[in-house]
Amino acid sequence: MRPHVALLRAVNVGKRKMPMAELRALCAEIGFAEAKTYVASGNLVFSADGKAADFEHALETAIERHFGFVSEVIVRTPTALEHALADNPFAKAGEKEPNRVLLLFAKRKPAADAAARILERAQGREAVVAVGDMLWFHFPDGVGASKLTPSFIDRCVGSPATSRNLRTVSILAEMGSALA
Repeated sequence: MRPHVALLRAVNVGKRKMPMAELRALCAEIGFAEAKTYVASGNLVFSADGKAADFEHALETAIERHFGFVSEVIVRTPTALEHALADNPFAKAGEKEPNRVLLLFAKRKPAADAAARILERAQGREAVVAVGDMLWFHFPDGVGASKLTPSFIDRCVGSPATSRNLRTVSILAEMGSALA
């Protein structure tokens, strides 16, 4: 079995409650081994054989059935996270404030002009950079001060997406690699 990292979108916000112990049990029911979660915001590592798209579909279906709401799931390998981290265009900022540097994970490859369109709405010192199939964000004044909403970002990207801060991505890459 190979390790994978699953990023669930918009869980434990508002009425979308998802206890992580229930998520881990749900993973076992659908055949994911060694499921571990990190913080209560929908970060999961597991082992399984197969394709990312199949894991995404299986988990999305199981979440809707068990919890009663839709949460998009994006699956990557720990190696993919490590490669993305190595390409961090905000490395200096990330050393000082890793919670203000975010990596956006999208269901499909972002539109070629996604970063430019997002930057048009960015305010102050906010920065967005496309690196390969990933978008990197730097929010020097904090994410909470931003006007860049998830729905706006999704429209620019062209598919559902979710972001994680640099610290979380690093921890998930380590957790996933430990399953190998």
